[in-house]
Amino acid sequence: MAKIILDFEKKIYDLEARIGELKTSSELSGYSVDAEVESLSQKLNELIRETFSNLSRWQRVQLARHPDRPYTLDYIQRIITDWVELHGDRQFGDDKSIIGGIGLLDGMGVMIIGHQKGRNVKENMKRNYGMPHPEGYRKALRLMKMAEKLKKPVITIIDTPGAYPGIEAEERGQSEAIARNLLEMSRLRTPVINMVIGEGASGGALGIGIGDRLLMLENTWYSVISPEGCASILLRDASKAKEAAEAMRVTAQDMLELGVADRIIEEPLGGAHRHYDETALRVRQVLSEELKQLTRLSTEELLKRRYKKIAAIGVYSE
Repeated sequence: MAKIILDFEKKIYDLEARIGELKTSSELSGYSVDAEVESLSQKLNELIRETFSNLSRWQRVQLARHPDRPYTLDYIQRIITDWVELHGDRQFGDDKSIIGGIGLLDGMGVMIIGHQKGRNVKENMKRNYGMPHPEGYRKALRLMKMAEKLKKPVITIIDTPGAYPGIEAEERGQSEAIARNLLEMSRLRTPVINMVIGEGASGGALGIGIGDRLLMLENTWYSVISPEGCASILLRDASKAKEAAEAMRVTAQDMLELGVADRIIEEPLGGAHRHYDETALRVRQVLSEELKQLTRLSTEELLKRRYKKIAAIGVYSE
């Protein structure tokens, strides 16, 4: 499978390829090229730092969608031990675009629920490209209520282009399933952490996105609609998604400034898609810190703070 390289990453990969060619040539010829490799490596680090410290909103949207970016299962495999996946909504079926299960995070029992995309066409057909059906949201709610009964914190991982808009999803009550989750998550009597690891689009994200803390990885976005959707509706031209992304202020940095997100998890230089293990380590550390704080609160204080957090979104004084 060919590596996907975004336009603004091309110079980085070209320089990495050059360094690789020099090392191969040195091994074959026996001539040392250490000095040249060191010089190019310094240039590479400078180029990566310069590129990723000046990203536009649209470039961050592109990174959030990068097909090589770690997905929910990639994080679970790296930070959760004794993971047991749980299936089905007990009403219709098992939607594989939302996965969930119980495991240990640094020794603490947690319920993990998240969107899951595929790495190729076959996997994406199975996962429906990370777009849940109603039974996916109902499965998520079933697991949240189980966590509440077991007195275990809930971690939801958000990465979806939106809830599935097909006729069959509407026939099975897509809007009701999402609305039900919003209500139930707002009053769930156990700590809930929401974390955006890629795309956070519309009600598809909100369906598992209500909680006590909203964490966002550095190169992610969260909005009521995608930039393409906004451009299509307001600008009458979906190709103007870049302009729409700037106007909509969809990035993690924007969400923090607007009071929607509570914390940004910095990605390793070059982005999460280049550093799975390091990104997972940072995610684990932040989740552990946040859970330790939330689990100290009484249930009444937890719910009181959650209500105030939700009610404050979108409120401004001029």
